[in-house]
Amino acid sequence: MTPETFEHSPAAKIAGVDEVGRGCLFGPVVAAAVVLSPQACGQLQALGVTDSKRLSAARRESLVEPIQRLATDYALGLATIHDIERLNILHASLLAMYRALCRLSTLPDLCLVDGNQPIPHLPCPQQTVVQGDRIHTEIAAASILAKVWRDRLIVRLDRRYPGYHLARNKGYGSSAHRLALQTLGPTPQHRRSFKGCG
Repeated sequence: MTPETFEHSPAAKIAGVDEVGRGCLFGPVVAAAVVLSPQACGQLQALGVTDSKRLSAARRESLVEPIQRLATDYALGLATIHDIERLNILHASLLAMYRALCRLSTLPDLCLVDGNQPIPHLPCPQQTVVQGDRIHTEIAAASILAKVWRDRLIVRLDRRYPGYHLARNKGYGSSAHRLALQTLGPTPQHRRSFKGCG
């Protein structure tokens, strides 16, 4: 089952789902699911919606409102530090995506999943797409919503856990972040199973 299956059925609900924060040392993995009509996809493409990693922070922020306005439905899901340590980072990422999809008002007819790992136990058809955030606007929109929401969260957590330069590195393993871990030790939001965090 592919997106082409639904191209002659404009009423079909196609969702894109993506996660962010998988490679971080700090904080949860956050996923978003976004359902877009073909018309909304075209409008968002014209506005420059693409893989969130290809956009500046300011550009991502500016696209959140149009994505939310034009989406038929959208939702966020996350996997906590506890989930990551209990399951491992891959399965926690899939769990975050599962939670995002299950928070949609109704399940989509097809879910486009960024990457090559299907989401276990998903109660709707799905298709994995390697580099899907560069191919499908639904996935790109999800990547932007997830990235902006997570970045805002990490900036707030930077005030709770000063000294790790989180507002700048967003939880990724920058040299300043790794040095702070050596001198200050890990916080409750650090992934202790990750190298350098224990």
